[in-house]
Amino acid sequence: MTAHREAVVNGVRLHYVEEGEGPTVVLLHGFPEFWYAWRHQIPALANAGFRVIAPDLRGYNLSEKPKGVRCYRHEALADDIAALIRHVGGGAAAVAGHDWGGFIAWYVPMRHPDLVNRLIVLNAPHPGVWFRDLPKPRQLLRSWYQFFFQLPWLPEATIRARDFALLRATLRHDPANPDAFSEEDVERYVEAMAQPGALTAAIHYYRAAMRRNPFQILREIRTIEVPALLIWGERDRYLGPWFTRGVERWVPNLRVECLPEASHWVMADEPERVYDLITRFLRED
Repeated sequence: MTAHREAVVNGVRLHYVEEGEGPTVVLLHGFPEFWYAWRHQIPALANAGFRVIAPDLRGYNLSEKPKGVRCYRHEALADDIAALIRHVGGGAAAVAGHDWGGFIAWYVPMRHPDLVNRLIVLNAPHPGVWFRDLPKPRQLLRSWYQFFFQLPWLPEATIRARDFALLRATLRHDPANPDAFSEEDVERYVEAMAQPGALTAAIHYYRAAMRRNPFQILREIRTIEVPALLIWGERDRYLGPWFTRGVERWVPNLRVECLPEASHWVMADEPERVYDLITRFLRED
């Protein structure tokens, strides 16, 4: 049975769902999602004997939405998750993240190595390879929207126009699996993004990241020692497959699993395959 809870962690109120008993697995969503992005994997992992914690990241859906771009820097976002792991108890947890949740997931064991025992990232580049490959023309073409998001008010107005028509079209047509998002799913995503302040907060993630000095961020990168799994849908329109290469420099105990028929929306495209990969990885000695 899925329980909805709230906790004040790292000075911000987070809404999260919890299901199951056993070793803790924390699931982090991306943009423009919320905890519901893991709707297929939450009950499956709970039935497999895990305690699943899936928060709305700060700024999203029912979680608190601090004002100002600085509130969405990666340090604060990673510290939110570390504080949530401490709050729910049970010691170190496995952390899995997709898209922005994956970018945050890379940072949690860097900043709080004692709180993470396994790491799973889905279609989210490690910060080291991100700053390596972002300036290359092949990736700049895919990342145009991140530069558009740096503008004031216009990105919000564009996404909100005609009752979130752009968001609806993205969810209906982006995935490789035409059944990835039902009409009910689309409406739930729109409802979450329509929460007061949620859209601006979500875009602030991009604004905060692009305003940082990349050389400073690279200096902050620490080796991740825990076992890690990188799952990559190869039909991702936004993030190229080159982001799977060279990560071992910073994550020596890494396995990469590429899904040739999955898009950026890998958990919805191939929910059973993602669940199987995660469960097998979590059960390894």
